[in-house]
Amino acid sequence: MSVDLTTDVEQAKKSSSRHDAHFGFRFITPLALGSTLNPINSTMISTALVAIARDYHASVAQTGWLIAGLYLTSAIAQPTMGRLADLFGPRRVYLFSLCVVALAGIAGAIAPSLGMLIGVRVLLGIGTSGAYPSAMRIFRTQADRIGVDPPRVAMGFMSFAGIATTAIGPVLGGVLTGYFGWHSIFTVNLPVSLLTILLVLLWVPKDEQPAGRFVLLLEDLDLIGIALFAAFLLSLMLFLMNLDHPMWLVLPVAAVFGVVLVIHSLHRKQPFIDVRMLVRNRPLTVTYLRIAAILLIVYCILYGFAQWLEAGAGFSSSKAGLITMPMSAVAAVASLAGARTRSIRTPFIVGISAALIGCLFLLLINHQTPVWMIAPAVMFFGLPTGLTSTATQAAVYIQAPAAEIGTASGLQRTATYIGAITSTSLLGLMYGQHATDHGLHRLAIVMGVLSTVLLVGTIFDRTLPRGHIG
Repeated sequence: MSVDLTTDVEQAKKSSSRHDAHFGFRFITPLALGSTLNPINSTMISTALVAIARDYHASVAQTGWLIAGLYLTSAIAQPTMGRLADLFGPRRVYLFSLCVVALAGIAGAIAPSLGMLIGVRVLLGIGTSGAYPSAMRIFRTQADRIGVDPPRVAMGFMSFAGIATTAIGPVLGGVLTGYFGWHSIFTVNLPVSLLTILLVLLWVPKDEQPAGRFVLLLEDLDLIGIALFAAFLLSLMLFLMNLDHPMWLVLPVAAVFGVVLVIHSLHRKQPFIDVRMLVRNRPLTVTYLRIAAILLIVYCILYGFAQWLEAGAGFSSSKAGLITMPMSAVAAVASLAGARTRSIRTPFIVGISAALIGCLFLLLINHQTPVWMIAPAVMFFGLPTGLTSTATQAAVYIQAPAAEIGTASGLQRTATYIGAITSTSLLGLMYGQHATDHGLHRLAIVMGVLSTVLLVGTIFDRTLPRGHIG
């Protein structure tokens, strides 16, 4: 008996050693670096928008396209690039995506106009959208190759890397803009992407399957659905980004694209947007609407508060980044707490309640308020930032059918991007030409009303599990 026990222990040690060797520092590092590119580029620009607007003589609504451009592209490119990784091999798509990010880093340093800079953000949306799903597919392939379950520690490190870079983005963007100019928030992508390319070539196993054929690409990708969804989002954004001078003729165009997209999706077996799943799964649809609304509030603060600190309160980019640091710290801690809790409903209620309290505090501050009062006022918004993403992932995992979990997760990403895109139009409407105390207070009122509706709706939402999971 003792001999058998000793043998089992030795085998367990060998298995653990083999497990750690395949998912060690060399394997995880290049994947984690790529996974941070989208969140860091999403948030780093928040403390550079005022400087960009000043150089290009642009309004808040016009610079809002820098935000919307990346998210609009990501909403389309994330599932598309993920499918390309399936067809052509994740390592190949990963390297291609990193090359696109490097190109965007060069172009961002020399962009002569706001329009060109928006094009750079579109490039970043394409490149960073390919990095994350490719990295996750490589991780899954490695686990299947050696016949073990993916280690939770390694998966947790990759998730935390994305959350942490989202939190530090405004601080990093402020420091880079303050000391090196706003071009540096684009240029920094060049060394990061080149380093990641080198590490992928050295440490990530080559793709086992041959590259897929172009004919397979046309058969497996819903190119028509992608084009219709892109046209629908773009036409809708043209209306939302010009609410001060509404382009009413664009609305029926968006409606037509939306209707045609629905009809097309209903007649395709594997559509880009699975309308059938949204219609028959009301709990999942409610979850998508909730996270889109929550992230609308979060991104209004992420981008709008930084602009007010600089244009309204007169702080420099670097100081604005430092003032938002408490919110970033709370978001990081909340994300860890959210990952550990087994409740789904509680994180939503706590996060939305914190957002409502934060809105009330925003009504009490102005450009004369001392810094020690401003930082705590925005700190409350760190809770919904950190808590609700993990709760949404858990809700989607429970509410989506097992066979459709991949599609459901892709639609969750799309919902978050739509919330972020909509925040840019709201900021343009509330702030006008530049951020002021009055604009901040109006924004706080709108977000407060939305938070109240979300809180009441979540408390009485019967589609959310009331117990614990796991």
